Amino acid sequence: MKKRILSILSSIMMLCCVFTVSLTDVQATGNEMIQVDGSYLTTEDTSVGKSPESMLRGEYLMDGECSISKAGRNRIYVYAATTADCYVDFISVIIYVDQYNEKTGNWEQIDAWSVDDTDTYFVATSKSITVDRGYYYRVHADHFAGMEDEYPYEETTSFTDGILVP
Repeated sequence: MKKRILSILSSIMMLCCVFTVSLTDVQATGNEMIQVDGSYLTTEDTSVGKSPESMLRGEYLMDGECSISKAGRNRIYVYAATTADCYVDFISVIIYVDQYNEKTGNWEQIDAWSVDDTDTYFVATSKSITVDRGYYYRVHADHFAGMEDEYPYEETTSFTDGILVP
């Protein structure tokens, strides 16, 4: 009888261990970050993207960066800048604001604009945008810099992760 009780208790303990391990695996799977077109979907308040070192080339373009932040209810603040190594004839940044569509699994552009300047080494742009709640938003930007007599200009890109606007 004693062996039977020990056997039943051992079986119950093994079953509990199996369920505990299974639940832990499910939770770990649920916490994995989803990546769409290079951007992770996050619940952070802000995200900053910088142009990768490998994409910087030539002698004029130093770096490009962009950022997105929650700016209150139904609002985001977006920013992008291009920096050159020296004064250039032309410098520009094109900024794109995207909303993640869960049905298609793709980013869809909701806004875009560009800013350019001449005879300088820096250009930047920013804007506060009203958006729909319950979606992920990200920013990506194209950065250009160069001299008129050396067209096409040097270029690079930057992008942020997606942030959820609850």
